[in-house]
Amino acid sequence: MVKCNSLKEVRDQIDILDDKLVDLIAERSHLIRQAAAFKNSVDEVKADDRIQFILQKVRHKAIELGVSPNMISDLFTIMIDEMVETEISEFRNADTF
Repeated sequence: MVKCNSLKEVRDQIDILDDKLVDLIAERSHLIRQAAAFKNSVDEVKADDRIQFILQKVRHKAIELGVSPNMISDLFTIMIDEMVETEISEFRNADTF
């Protein structure tokens, strides 16, 4: 962890982390689009068991790190819901070729 000596340093570090978070989310989204090619149905794309596994995993990680598991779960739920919709679109578009 970085030890900051001013509000400006704190904000600068937050800005760096925000950029990294967006980069990681974009990378995850790219992988999700690839996953659609390996699925056989929309139900398989939705993968409710996998989603529950991920949510449990990130909740446990949040607890280990002293971060609100509810906040992490909420963030991941939003992200996963959006990415599932993207993957469904990719899956359906692959069927049209």
